Amino acid sequence: MTPPEPLHFLITAGPTREPIDPVRFISNRSSGKMGYAIAEAAARAGHTVDLVSGPVTIAAPSQPGIRLVAVESTRQMYEAVAERLGAADVAIMAAAVADYRPVSVSPQKIKKSKQQDWVLHLEKTEDILGSAREPLGFGGLLVGFAAETENVEAHARDKLVRKRCDVIVANDVSQPGIGFDSDTNEICLYHADGSAEALPRGAKSALARDLVRIIEGLARDRMRVPAS
Repeated sequence: MTPPEPLHFLITAGPTREPIDPVRFISNRSSGKMGYAIAEAAARAGHTVDLVSGPVTIAAPSQPGIRLVAVESTRQMYEAVAERLGAADVAIMAAAVADYRPVSVSPQKIKKSKQQDWVLHLEKTEDILGSAREPLGFGGLLVGFAAETENVEAHARDKLVRKRCDVIVANDVSQPGIGFDSDTNEICLYHADGSAEALPRGAKSALARDLVRIIEGLARDRMRVPAS
Protein backbone atom coordinates (compact mmCIF):
# COMPACT_ATOMS: atom_id res chain seq x y z
CA MET A 1 0.00 0.00 0.00
CA THR A 2 1.30 3.43 -0.95
CA PRO A 3 1.84 5.60 2.13
CA PRO A 4 -0.23 8.79 2.25
CA GLU A 5 1.32 12.03 1.12
CA PRO A 6 2.79 14.12 3.94
CA LEU A 7 0.76 17.06 5.16
CA HIS A 8 1.91 20.66 5.44
CA PHE A 9 1.54 22.00 8.98
CA LEU A 10 1.59 25.68 9.93
CA ILE A 11 2.17 26.03 13.67
CA THR A 12 2.43 29.16 15.80
CA ALA A 13 4.19 29.01 19.16
CA GLY A 14 5.41 31.09 22.05
CA PRO A 15 4.40 34.59 23.15
CA THR A 16 4.39 37.85 21.27
CA ARG A 17 5.85 41.09 22.62
CA GLU A 18 4.33 44.53 22.21
CA PRO A 19 6.85 47.33 22.89
CA ILE A 20 6.18 50.22 25.26
CA ASP A 21 9.60 51.81 24.83
CA PRO A 22 13.07 50.46 23.93
CA VAL A 23 13.36 48.55 27.22
CA ARG A 24 9.79 47.58 28.18
CA PHE A 25 7.11 45.47 26.55
CA ILE A 26 3.78 43.72 27.16
CA SER A 27 3.86 39.94 26.89
CA ASN A 28 2.75 36.76 28.66
CA ARG A 29 4.16 33.65 30.29
CA SER A 30 4.15 31.32 27.29
CA SER A 31 7.38 29.34 26.92
CA GLY A 32 6.64 27.92 23.47
CA LYS A 33 7.28 24.37 24.68
CA MET A 34 3.92 22.94 23.57
CA GLY A 35 4.05 24.47 20.10
CA TYR A 36 7.64 23.36 19.60
CA ALA A 37 6.78 19.84 20.77
CA ILE A 38 3.92 19.68 18.26
CA ALA A 39 6.23 20.86 15.48
CA GLU A 40 8.79 18.19 16.36
CA ALA A 41 6.11 15.49 16.52
CA ALA A 42 4.64 16.50 13.15
CA ALA A 43 8.06 16.48 11.51
CA ARG A 44 8.90 13.09 13.01
CA ALA A 45 5.63 11.79 11.55
CA GLY A 46 6.94 12.77 8.11
CA HIS A 47 5.11 16.07 7.61
CA THR A 48 6.55 19.43 6.63
CA VAL A 49 6.21 22.21 9.17
CA ASP A 50 6.33 25.98 9.11
CA LEU A 51 6.87 27.01 12.74
CA VAL A 52 6.13 30.70 13.33
CA SER A 53 7.56 31.45 16.75
CA GLY A 54 7.52 34.41 19.05
CA PRO A 55 10.57 35.10 21.26
CA VAL A 56 11.41 32.05 23.38
CA THR A 57 14.41 30.84 25.35
CA ILE A 58 14.18 27.17 24.32
CA ALA A 59 16.41 25.73 21.61
CA ALA A 60 15.33 25.82 17.98
CA PRO A 61 13.91 22.50 16.72
CA SER A 62 16.58 20.18 15.34
CA GLN A 63 14.22 17.83 13.52
CA PRO A 64 14.54 17.99 9.71
CA GLY A 65 11.44 19.24 7.93
CA ILE A 66 10.81 22.24 10.20
CA ARG A 67 11.19 25.77 8.85
CA LEU A 68 11.49 28.18 11.78
CA VAL A 69 10.21 31.72 11.26
CA ALA A 70 11.13 33.99 14.18
CA VAL A 71 8.89 36.98 14.91
CA GLU A 72 8.38 39.29 17.87
CA SER A 73 5.14 41.25 17.69
CA THR A 74 1.58 40.13 17.00
CA ARG A 75 1.56 42.07 13.76
CA GLN A 76 4.71 40.30 12.60
CA MET A 77 3.20 36.92 13.50
CA TYR A 78 -0.01 37.79 11.65
CA GLU A 79 1.94 38.76 8.52
CA ALA A 80 4.05 35.58 8.68
CA VAL A 81 0.93 33.43 9.05
CA ALA A 82 -0.89 35.26 6.24
CA GLU A 83 2.06 34.67 3.92
CA ARG A 84 2.19 30.92 4.58
CA LEU A 85 -1.37 29.88 5.37
CA GLY A 86 -2.39 29.21 1.79
CA ALA A 87 0.13 26.37 1.47
CA ALA A 88 -0.95 24.63 4.68
CA ASP A 89 -3.23 21.61 5.10
CA VAL A 90 -3.31 22.07 8.87
CA ALA A 91 -2.99 25.25 10.93
CA ILE A 92 -2.31 24.87 14.65
CA MET A 93 -2.40 28.20 16.46
CA ALA A 94 -0.63 27.34 19.71
CA ALA A 95 0.95 30.77 20.28
CA ALA A 96 -0.21 32.85 23.24
CA VAL A 97 -0.63 36.10 21.36
CA ALA A 98 -0.75 39.43 23.19
CA ASP A 99 -4.32 40.71 22.90
CA TYR A 100 -3.41 44.39 23.28
CA ARG A 101 -0.52 46.72 22.43
CA PRO A 102 0.28 50.34 23.34
CA VAL A 103 -1.28 52.84 20.97
CA SER A 104 2.01 54.75 20.87
CA VAL A 105 5.56 53.53 21.48
CA SER A 106 8.10 55.88 23.01
CA PRO A 107 11.34 56.10 20.97
CA GLN A 108 13.25 56.70 24.22
CA LYS A 109 13.14 54.98 27.58
CA ILE A 110 10.31 56.38 29.68
CA LYS A 111 11.92 57.60 32.87
CA LYS A 112 10.45 56.86 36.26
CA SER A 113 8.87 60.00 37.68
CA LYS A 114 7.36 61.11 40.97
CA GLN A 115 3.92 60.38 39.55
CA GLN A 116 2.44 57.36 41.35
CA ASP A 117 0.25 56.15 38.47
CA TRP A 118 1.19 55.35 34.89
CA VAL A 119 -1.69 54.83 32.48
CA LEU A 120 -1.08 53.03 29.20
CA HIS A 121 -3.52 53.52 26.34
CA LEU A 122 -3.91 50.13 24.65
CA GLU A 123 -5.51 48.92 21.44
CA LYS A 124 -6.40 45.43 20.25
CA THR A 125 -3.85 43.49 18.25
CA GLU A 126 -4.58 41.44 15.14
CA ASP A 127 -6.79 38.39 15.72
CA ILE A 128 -4.67 35.72 14.04
CA LEU A 129 -6.87 32.70 14.79
CA GLY A 130 -10.08 34.63 14.13
CA SER A 131 -8.75 35.84 10.76
CA ALA A 132 -7.73 32.41 9.44
CA ARG A 133 -11.06 31.65 7.74
CA GLU A 134 -11.86 35.23 6.79
CA PRO A 135 -10.19 37.35 5.53
CA LEU A 136 -7.25 34.95 5.02
CA GLY A 137 -9.40 32.28 3.34
CA PHE A 138 -7.95 29.18 4.99
CA GLY A 139 -9.88 26.04 4.06
CA GLY A 140 -7.84 23.39 5.84
CA LEU A 141 -8.07 21.94 9.33
CA LEU A 142 -7.97 24.77 11.85
CA VAL A 143 -6.87 24.07 15.43
CA GLY A 144 -6.89 26.73 18.14
CA PHE A 145 -5.64 26.72 21.70
CA ALA A 146 -7.41 28.03 24.80
CA ALA A 147 -5.39 28.55 27.99
CA GLU A 148 -8.03 29.19 30.65
CA THR A 149 -8.21 29.66 34.42
CA GLU A 150 -11.94 29.02 34.92
CA ASN A 151 -14.98 27.62 33.07
CA VAL A 152 -12.60 25.87 30.71
CA GLU A 153 -15.15 23.94 28.67
CA ALA A 154 -17.54 26.87 28.25
CA HIS A 155 -14.79 29.22 27.15
CA ALA A 156 -13.27 26.62 24.82
CA ARG A 157 -16.57 25.82 23.11
CA ASP A 158 -17.34 29.52 22.71
CA LYS A 159 -13.94 30.09 21.10
CA LEU A 160 -14.46 27.06 18.85
CA VAL A 161 -17.57 28.67 17.35
CA ARG A 162 -16.39 32.28 17.25
CA LYS A 163 -13.10 31.47 15.54
CA ARG A 164 -14.65 28.86 13.21
CA CYS A 165 -12.20 26.17 14.31
CA ASP A 166 -12.41 22.44 13.77
CA VAL A 167 -10.78 21.76 17.14
CA ILE A 168 -9.94 23.76 20.25
CA VAL A 169 -7.21 22.38 22.50
CA ALA A 170 -7.91 23.65 26.02
CA ASN A 171 -6.06 23.48 29.29
CA ASP A 172 -6.48 24.92 32.76
CA VAL A 173 -3.34 26.94 33.42
CA SER A 174 -4.43 27.63 37.00
CA GLN A 175 -3.56 24.03 37.87
CA PRO A 176 -0.05 23.57 39.32
CA GLY A 177 2.49 21.71 37.24
CA ILE A 178 0.88 22.11 33.81
CA GLY A 179 0.70 24.78 31.17
CA PHE A 180 3.04 27.76 30.97
CA ASP A 181 6.77 27.07 31.53
CA SER A 182 6.11 23.43 32.45
CA ASP A 183 7.31 20.31 30.65
CA THR A 184 3.97 18.62 31.35
CA ASN A 185 0.43 19.43 30.33
CA GLU A 186 -3.12 18.13 30.54
CA ILE A 187 -5.45 18.98 27.66
CA CYS A 188 -8.92 18.40 26.31
CA LEU A 189 -9.89 18.57 22.65
CA TYR A 190 -13.26 20.09 21.82
CA HIS A 191 -14.49 19.26 18.31
CA ALA A 192 -16.83 21.15 16.03
CA ASP A 193 -19.23 18.18 16.03
CA GLY A 194 -19.76 18.68 19.79
CA SER A 195 -17.59 15.81 20.97
CA ALA A 196 -14.64 16.08 23.33
CA GLU A 197 -11.67 13.91 24.19
CA ALA A 198 -9.33 14.35 27.13
CA LEU A 199 -5.62 13.61 27.00
CA PRO A 200 -4.43 12.95 30.57
CA ARG A 201 -1.50 14.66 32.20
CA GLY A 202 1.81 13.78 30.65
CA ALA A 203 4.97 15.13 29.07
CA LYS A 204 4.31 17.74 26.41
CA SER A 205 6.34 15.67 23.96
CA ALA A 206 4.05 12.66 24.48
CA LEU A 207 0.89 14.76 24.30
CA ALA A 208 2.21 16.34 21.10
CA ARG A 209 2.56 12.91 19.47
CA ASP A 210 -1.01 12.02 20.41
CA LEU A 211 -2.26 15.38 19.22
CA VAL A 212 -0.52 15.09 15.85
CA ARG A 213 -1.95 11.60 15.35
CA ILE A 214 -5.49 12.84 16.05
CA ILE A 215 -5.11 15.97 13.91
CA GLU A 216 -3.55 14.02 11.05
CA GLY A 217 -6.57 11.72 10.97
CA LEU A 218 -9.02 14.63 11.04
CA ALA A 219 -7.14 16.42 8.26
CA ARG A 220 -7.10 13.38 5.99
CA ASP A 221 -10.80 12.78 6.63
CA ARG A 222 -11.50 16.40 5.72
CA MET A 223 -9.51 16.09 2.50
CA ARG A 224 -11.53 13.01 1.48
CA VAL A 225 -14.83 14.88 1.79
CA PRO A 226 -15.80 16.49 -1.56
CA ALA A 227 -16.28 20.26 -1.43
CA SER A 228 -19.95 21.26 -1.56
